[in-house]
Amino acid sequence: GSSSILSAFPHSITSLPMRPGDNIIPVPTALFMVQVKSECHFSNSTRQVHFLGRYIYNREELVRFDSHVGEDLAVSELGRPAAELWNRQKDALERARAAGHTFCRINYKFLESSAVRRRGRGRVTVYPAKTQPLWHHSLLVCSVNGFCPGHTEVRCFQNGQEEEAGVVSTGLIPNGDWTFQLMVMLEIVPQSGDVYTCHVEHPSWTSPVAVEWSEKFSDLENSLCKMLSRLGACVMGLLFLGVGS
Repeated sequence: GSSSILSAFPHSITSLPMRPGDNIIPVPTALFMVQVKSECHFSNSTRQVHFLGRYIYNREELVRFDSHVGEDLAVSELGRPAAELWNRQKDALERARAAGHTFCRINYKFLESSAVRRRGRGRVTVYPAKTQPLWHHSLLVCSVNGFCPGHTEVRCFQNGQEEEAGVVSTGLIPNGDWTFQLMVMLEIVPQSGDVYTCHVEHPSWTSPVAVEWSEKFSDLENSLCKMLSRLGACVMGLLFLGVGS
């Protein structure tokens, strides 16, 4: 019964949440906090299910049920009495062992349409982290935002050749709404005529998405360069003239 379970914990804990399917015992939260976390890890849809039942007191995990092991494990010395007690309660242990089906697979069916099969196409943008003149080192950012699920592949190309050196990724960043964002940064030295391509593959797209970025001399920049070149030649001529006189 619940009284025997509670006796396995320190006297400061007056109640303890039970496993999925057990009665819920009210827990006063003014002085302490007890958490129970049920985790379902799926592989190959629902063919392989790994269930974890974690019991936490004030941020310290005490006991963990692991379906791969089939019994409760003491994570800390404080949880050892409870783990030993729960492992002797055969009915509760059998319910925990069955949670992979009764808890995980059933909840998977409810969440499948809204979460598991959800698709977010995302948006790809390419931009320099900081505007720099040509021939100067710069950082080109390829941003992919709002995609779901979190499986995506991003590659960077310069003039059709894939770049692997100098590529840094932030890794997946959750947006908090089941979608993700990712940024891949490439160190570049932009030259006139160079074309950089961000190549992204994602399950929600029927074909890869490629976004190009390039920085070319504008007509104004060309005129300024010519004017500065002539001005430099004129100054050099005056210097030589001054030295000769």
